[in-house]
Amino acid sequence: MMENVGVYRFCGCAAKSKVKCDSRWEIPASETAPTSAYSSPARSLGDTGITPLSPSHIVNDADPNVSEQQTFLVVVAVDFGTTSSGYAYSFTKEPECIHVMRRWEGGDPGVSNQKTPTTILLTPERKFHSFGYAARDFYHDLDPNEAKQWLYLEKFKMKLHTTGDLTMDTDLTAANGKKVKALEIFAYALQYFKEQALKELSDQAGSEFENSDVRWVITVPAIWKQPAKQFMRQAAYQAGLASPDNSEQLIIALEPEAASIYCRKLRLHQMIELSSKAAVNGYSSSDTVGAGFAQAKEHIRRNRQSRTFLVENVIGEIWSELEEGDKYVVVDSGGGTVDLTVHQIRLPEGHLKELYKATGGPYGSLGVDYEFEKLLCKIFGEDFIEQFKIKRPAAWVDLMIAFESRKRAAAPDRTNPLNITLPFSFIDYYKKFRGHSVEHALRKSNVDFVKWSSQGMLRMSPDAMNALFKPTIDSIIEHLRDLFQKPEVSTVKFLFLVGGFAEAPLLQQAVQAAFGDKCRIIIPQDVGLTILKGAVLFGLDPAVIKVRRSPLTYGVGVLNRYVEGKHPPEKLLVKDGTRWCTDVFDKFISADQSVALGELVKRSYTPAKPSQLVIVINIYSSEHDDVSFITDPGVKKCGTLRLDLTGTSGTAVPPRREIQTLMQFGDTEIKATAIDIATSKSVKVGIDFLNY
Repeated sequence: MMENVGVYRFCGCAAKSKVKCDSRWEIPASETAPTSAYSSPARSLGDTGITPLSPSHIVNDADPNVSEQQTFLVVVAVDFGTTSSGYAYSFTKEPECIHVMRRWEGGDPGVSNQKTPTTILLTPERKFHSFGYAARDFYHDLDPNEAKQWLYLEKFKMKLHTTGDLTMDTDLTAANGKKVKALEIFAYALQYFKEQALKELSDQAGSEFENSDVRWVITVPAIWKQPAKQFMRQAAYQAGLASPDNSEQLIIALEPEAASIYCRKLRLHQMIELSSKAAVNGYSSSDTVGAGFAQAKEHIRRNRQSRTFLVENVIGEIWSELEEGDKYVVVDSGGGTVDLTVHQIRLPEGHLKELYKATGGPYGSLGVDYEFEKLLCKIFGEDFIEQFKIKRPAAWVDLMIAFESRKRAAAPDRTNPLNITLPFSFIDYYKKFRGHSVEHALRKSNVDFVKWSSQGMLRMSPDAMNALFKPTIDSIIEHLRDLFQKPEVSTVKFLFLVGGFAEAPLLQQAVQAAFGDKCRIIIPQDVGLTILKGAVLFGLDPAVIKVRRSPLTYGVGVLNRYVEGKHPPEKLLVKDGTRWCTDVFDKFISADQSVALGELVKRSYTPAKPSQLVIVINIYSSEHDDVSFITDPGVKKCGTLRLDLTGTSGTAVPPRREIQTLMQFGDTEIKATAIDIATSKSVKVGIDFLNY
């Protein structure tokens, strides 16, 4: 028999299966999840399953079963951030106008309030009360004893990044220590944005605006694992933004992709170039980073009343310098994570191709907050800080708000100290807890760069504040250095620095010092809204991203003819006198492989037994591309296709009955379909990372 190597073609490049088997008979493994590297899910198989019809084939166009795109009146994008969130929208008849949400009530001195804090407050009965500034201010004004009964949550988005075994039942912990379901909190937050946006749209239209008229876009970090991305979609369904039956109404957008889409529209007056290679926006190479950004902020401040941004239907000047095949890096630095994505330009339309899989990590501005907390623990004791957070949760929020505004004043050339006001309850509770004063603790702590002010403030030297930024910024620079070592990232022309943390002059200076000689470093003026606006543009034209990298390897579990000396003895299964190798991972696509948007992988199978009544195909995924068996470490089941084969008389069924199996890649979601050609019966499944 000829060896079945299994060569499949995607985007013109061959992806060869690592497993070579001597038989064309392939049978899906049973549904039992593998329990160890040597367990065999296929051993309990009751029937002989399916075998491929030869040849298997690939289709690189859209799925014929997908209905025509719906038309929507408006696109609303929600930038659900770790520290702050907001929405923006554009009417499909006026795609050049992007409207940023109405001003929020409240706000902090020294902090832009174009977004609202990602904070949520539930009543003692666990019902939604408020979101954003309203939640924070109400919680702050509660009596301390009453506040302990309310559930206040902030910075909870990071839970989706840090939880390795994320499920629909994953919990979050409120400020008072009580647990609440994460899905419930995310759904409450998205429902709040839905109501706010629909109210604003209705006010503008002068009549009730229906949710069915809206295409929703929710942004997530590109480096999030698939379960976290799916979790956001489930939360959006629960919030009523869309439904599984109308999944096209909701797009999950990757944050650096959204930024990339917006950056390609930038005109010279809408950006600041940190690089000294050329003067942009009137800044010469001698201008300091801080001065340039101050002028940009002044420009934004003068235009503060306008919430509508005009996006010209052109390729921006910077983009016009790019040629076919040119590469650039988008560094999306937010509150929780930093996302690094490498894109390549495709002309003439300016479509984008993801050149290297998204990378990054938990290096957002929250890292600076954690360093401040560590400093407080060093001065006042970890036991006190933990108790204070539990006993005086609202005062702890106050302290972090005070730190946030001073954090934003940190700059490379700052010379005067930064004062951080300590809440009275901090000073009072510390005296009760320790029996001596805050001032005494500072003197005893040997932390020379933090002094006590008689006005009730911690006085931090500029160097002390800058030191809080250092670990996080060092991690970002190190990650970028690693990225620039990759062959795919050589000859990068531009580095776009976006996201809320990109406003920090200390980060700007570090990136410029490390990479200014390798490429031109560009910051959009409205850097905190870049992702939000790009997400709106993506919703208006989802096909702008043409090629992505698959984050995972996908395949199905099959049986193949057992070959002595090639297959492990523990994988041997003898059935009806035939020796099979169980649990073979039959690869559809490899991790980090280029995939065109909407690309289909189509294969044809036939039941091995004509009497078979049900076909079961189990789908598996892995972060590795050298997978041989579904029992290998890290291989996870993520979908099941179960197709009923009844419904035709024996004479109507052809001797070799064709079952087409399709997997559609390239989008932020992946769908699988099986079709019985004889009966036209079909079954679809979305790849599910939360319920297996």
